[in-house]
Amino acid sequence: MAISKQQKHLLIIPNRSLWGSFFRQTRTRILLMYVVLLSLFTGLAIPLFQVLVTAQVSRRVRSDLKGAREVFLEAYTDWEQQPNQTKRDLEDFADQFLSNQIPEDDSFFIFIIDQDLYRSNPPRLLEPMRPGSELYQQWASVTQFSRGEWKTANTDLGNILYKAEPLIVDGEQLGIMVLAHDTAGEQQESLASVYTFTLIEGGVVCISLLLAWFATGRLLKPVRELAIAARKINESDLDLRLSPQGSGELSDLAQTFNAMMDRLQDSFNSQRRFVNDAGHELRTPITVIRGHLELIGDDPQEQQETIELVLDELDRMGRLVNDMVALAKSEHPDFLQYEMIDLKQFIYDLHTKAQAIAKHNWQLTLKCSGSMMGDRQRLTGALLNLLRNAAQHTPSTGTIELGCKQTLTQVVFWVKDTGKGIALEDQQRIFDRFARLGQRQSEGSGLGLAIVQAFTKAHGGKIELMSQLGVGSTFRITLPLSAQNSTVV
Repeated sequence: MAISKQQKHLLIIPNRSLWGSFFRQTRTRILLMYVVLLSLFTGLAIPLFQVLVTAQVSRRVRSDLKGAREVFLEAYTDWEQQPNQTKRDLEDFADQFLSNQIPEDDSFFIFIIDQDLYRSNPPRLLEPMRPGSELYQQWASVTQFSRGEWKTANTDLGNILYKAEPLIVDGEQLGIMVLAHDTAGEQQESLASVYTFTLIEGGVVCISLLLAWFATGRLLKPVRELAIAARKINESDLDLRLSPQGSGELSDLAQTFNAMMDRLQDSFNSQRRFVNDAGHELRTPITVIRGHLELIGDDPQEQQETIELVLDELDRMGRLVNDMVALAKSEHPDFLQYEMIDLKQFIYDLHTKAQAIAKHNWQLTLKCSGSMMGDRQRLTGALLNLLRNAAQHTPSTGTIELGCKQTLTQVVFWVKDTGKGIALEDQQRIFDRFARLGQRQSEGSGLGLAIVQAFTKAHGGKIELMSQLGVGSTFRITLPLSAQNSTVV
């Protein structure tokens, strides 16, 4: 069946997309970087290994030549000490020495007497060592100990290492003894070692790449989970979290993501609560205002009463909006403006302001004289809120106590009244927003104690209630003295 060009194009696109997706993966990029690094280090390691092996083999050969020379010198010294030695005696010594010595592979013991090759072991010399060669002429002209390396043009032979020792009897040089070694065998040995090393290194690299592929996939699993979680998140579902495993940067990433989601969820919840609260609480005053405006007549007195009622409802709406804004802001990390607060002066000022709220028996208990870090305006608002609540629910003949107590790390404020008290079942929800509890009704928005609790938590503190019906209530706020110690247990 024939395939059109357009169909071919459509068939090729998925492959391109697949390969493009493959090479865009972080896993693939890490592996490619790993391949480049391994190739670089392997490319450097092979010639370095060859150099090291060659140097080691060269040291071994030179050591063998040195040992052979020491053996020869020991035998020659013993022979030389005998009196009246002649050329014939030297030839006999050479025959005996060569018969007793077995040279190493590619090594040669050569005796030159009167410029002529007398004898060698093994008998067949390599071409560069034979009489008439340049190297042979150099050996034949030696008058003192000489050593060196002769480089040959024949790659099958390699270089020739040698030590040439002049043979002197009674002050007269009768010949030269040469220890020579062809390095071709060592070169082959080095190349074989390098070849073996290359094969092993190649196998190690392939296995390493395979293991790295799976290990990288496992290490990057939290990142893939993070991407999947991010795609699943929407405004209506912010509950998805990652499971941090182990330790390190990826675990920190998972924990950071979870913390970010917690903050995001808190922000959405705060916004949702604000919208719900505003819709719920503003609906009543708006309905009241609308109803009165629709029924307003031409009577001036009725108009004046309607205007006063509308203004009163607008004032209440304004206070309600301010309270809701304060609650919303209290959840922001930069909500508080810290400053150093002198506790003694702070309590005195609060006590003075409290006496202007209502006529009660106001009492002050002062057990603090130091200072603390906090937001003066927010703390004043929270404590005045408690004082107003106490004044509303305490008879004019009753007693309201404002107190302060300091420890090494904390400061405790309390407001204690002799009012009606709060039922036990109401104490569980008295800090809820818009809480209206039994007989304990007030003219406020129902957000006062929720604001007090929010301000207290923003300072890293806690608020407690102790109350008994017919006896009174005590609200106690515990705060850290320093902003660094921001958690109170």
